Amino acid sequence: MRSKPVWDIEGRDWPNRTASTFVKADGLTWHVQILGQGPCLLLLHGTGAATHSWRDLAPLLSRHFTVIAPDLPGHGFTDLYAHRPLSMPRMAAAVTALLTRLGTKPDAVVGHSAGAAIAIRMAIDETINPHALVSLNGALMPFSGLGGVLFPALARLLFVNPLAATLMAWRASNPDTVAHIIDQTGSTLDARGLDFYARLWRTTRHVEAALSQMANWDLRPLLFDLPRLRVPLTLVASENDHAVPARVAREIKSLKTSSTVIVVPKLGHLAHEEAPPSLAEIIIKACI
Repeated sequence: MRSKPVWDIEGRDWPNRTASTFVKADGLTWHVQILGQGPCLLLLHGTGAATHSWRDLAPLLSRHFTVIAPDLPGHGFTDLYAHRPLSMPRMAAAVTALLTRLGTKPDAVVGHSAGAAIAIRMAIDETINPHALVSLNGALMPFSGLGGVLFPALARLLFVNPLAATLMAWRASNPDTVAHIIDQTGSTLDARGLDFYARLWRTTRHVEAALSQMANWDLRPLLFDLPRLRVPLTLVASENDHAVPARVAREIKSLKTSSTVIVVPKLGHLAHEEAPPSLAEIIIKACI
């Protein structure tokens, strides 16, 4: 168990490693992968993930786009802020600063889970002006009922407990624990895919970032502002997603009637890792 991932150890055979670079922006050193040529396509991963989650999808997209995929703050090989909680406005501002540093403006954005919320927030605030947004199993609705109170409160409690991240990272040293967590999302990954998650979840900084994001995530302002979104939105939902049920996409469409819902059969929350060619086809069609 390590305090943070080390590029030459956890990242020794990182997917698409030759596309990796390290960039300073907003007081952080970011790990960013850039590959391909064409219109700029920004990929934003979800909570607890990193660039490894695009390992097979990004090369397919790079045939049509210049793909830019960062590790979000505290995730993977990107630094974590010392005293800034990872709220949605903070994350959106951080990605905006990174894009400014890179001198690029995305033509389209794909966000998975919480990454979709960040992308939509940025588009509403017009810090980006893409011609297309794609939400992959976007975590865009708060937990309903009692869970809406208990889960954020539990995340905050864990975040302020200095031993919580260490304990969770220690538990992730057991391969069965990682496999069980992934299984709970409704997805099935091969041993290689599970190993990349395990490498990160065994480091306390990565776990701290995930807890900070969950503890400080408030989707209500985003939902209130959603009708202001001017960018075409494609909502991709997986039939077997246990983390963000497909009904969430339909509920979002009721708020943003001009959006498009695509339900993919059989796949789970990590559909882009389970079936990269199928998801690439949907993304290319929505973004070109």
